[in-house]
Amino acid sequence: MGVPIVLVHGLRLSSSMWRPQVELLASEGRRVVAPDLPGHGSRRGEEFSLGAAVDAVLGAVDGVGGRALLCGLSLGGFVSIAAAGASGGRVAGLVAASCTAKPAQALAQVYRIPSVLMDRLPDRGAAVNERFHRLTLRDGAADAVLDGGLAVEAATAVIDEVQGLDALSALSSFEGPVWLINGARDHFRIHEKRFFDACADGRLVNVPRAGHMVSLDQPVNFSRIVADAADVVSVREGASVRGRRLEPGAGEL
Repeated sequence: MGVPIVLVHGLRLSSSMWRPQVELLASEGRRVVAPDLPGHGSRRGEEFSLGAAVDAVLGAVDGVGGRALLCGLSLGGFVSIAAAGASGGRVAGLVAASCTAKPAQALAQVYRIPSVLMDRLPDRGAAVNERFHRLTLRDGAADAVLDGGLAVEAATAVIDEVQGLDALSALSSFEGPVWLINGARDHFRIHEKRFFDACADGRLVNVPRAGHMVSLDQPVNFSRIVADAADVVSVREGASVRGRRLEPGAGEL
């Protein structure tokens, strides 16, 4: 079975966005969970805060045994970076997708103005967001996104919270293996080299013909990357256990 995998969704979305990965990874016998963040999915109506989101992610890690590979996309990537930095050893490895841009700059430039404008619409932009996903996603990916609902009302609070995150410092404090995954067409790649340089043990992977929603644009390729990351972490975990067993004097009084 290997190390469990915890998947963390993006802004306005929910755990349903991970349906392709859950199906593909679970078919290989892997244990996969995908929690909803505060204010999203089954937790719509709750107040979002970065601290509460980190608690939700680490709670999911505890729920699968207290040690897991963490994989987040966009907002989920930023939350996963923060969680890894604060995990106290509970995060065995990190896959951070579509989030290699400093949050203050990326969120302010890309999301704040559209969110303010959307808030002025009667449905707060729900119809616009739904149409966007149906036009840009294919092969059932739009249904995977939309089935969990679109938490358009949460966007402003999320931006206010996450733009203060020092993602580079949080990333540099995590000593485990990191996979930074971007679609080759993603607008959030602008600081990917700085993010890569911040990793103690990092890898940078750009997925061809994919945009910001890389896990849905290239679901099989993305799932394979996550599976390979889980295998690497599992091998390291096994080697660490064997190493502790072989320490000189182990078990002696």
